[in-house]
Amino acid sequence: MFRKFAFALLALTMLLAACGPAATPSPLPPSAPATQLPTSTAPAPFTLTDGLGRQVTLNGFAQRVVSLTPATTEILFAVGAASQVVGRDMFSDYPEEAKAIADIGGSMGEYNLEAILTLQPDLVLAGGINPPELVASLEELGLTVYFLPNPATLEELYANLETVGSLTGHEAEAAALVGSLQVRVAAVDEKIMPLSYAPTVYYELDATNPTKPYTAGPGTFVDLLIARAGGINIGSALSGQWAEISLEELVVQNPAIIILGDSAYGETPEKVSARPGWEALSAVQNGRIFPFDDNLVSRPGPRLVDGLEALAKLLHPDLFK
Repeated sequence: MFRKFAFALLALTMLLAACGPAATPSPLPPSAPATQLPTSTAPAPFTLTDGLGRQVTLNGFAQRVVSLTPATTEILFAVGAASQVVGRDMFSDYPEEAKAIADIGGSMGEYNLEAILTLQPDLVLAGGINPPELVASLEELGLTVYFLPNPATLEELYANLETVGSLTGHEAEAAALVGSLQVRVAAVDEKIMPLSYAPTVYYELDATNPTKPYTAGPGTFVDLLIARAGGINIGSALSGQWAEISLEELVVQNPAIIILGDSAYGETPEKVSARPGWEALSAVQNGRIFPFDDNLVSRPGPRLVDGLEALAKLLHPDLFK
């Protein structure tokens, strides 16, 4: 049951957005210490336009923030606003320190509104997986809510980081973070762009039914990052941002690499190799089946760059020794 819900949450995140051993998340950059207080001078009341086109006014930098998504929590920590976060959704598990912050729910999209009110936040930071109706209900309780849209590109991700820096008084840290991410992406681009070969990739989201597994389609972070890492996502030709792909179609596409985004649910290269009919796939025959930390490519935060680097190393290991 939990696996199905977690997959549904992932699928919703991907829809709204637009490996050898499992990748190890990068630590927070030195430019964004987790416990740093706001470094900018508090302004008079200021107004920013959020992802729903709403004018959101704060009396000053947010000092007590409730985060409603794992991505917004990761962004708050990454820009140096960790000490200002007083509440987080139940799925926010990175960085490790986030687990110590008050849990305000979020299972099946249901949040503990009473707990949120008790925390007395001066800002509730919502993300792309949160429906506008939730934002409206929180506003009706007298809370200030800013909706951070899901980015469709890495450039839009950078803008989100800067926005959260502006909301919390960490503009300098956010700018430094963006700069460091841009350098890392450019380093990947420099190695990938001259290549004339791109391996075909099947990225698995859920294989509860191995004859019709789910994969990532066009417009998803997975599709974006596989392409930028120098691969061809076979799901990019499917209809829908996540979709079933038949075993027959998999055999026709014959991916060179299989990436198990569902490895957290127990899928392994050995299990894939044992699936009836899958022995015909080139990736199975050549042992190119890799577990992968799906959080790196499904949460629209700074770790998308970690995901890009991990995918590039997996698809082109000779370039990233």
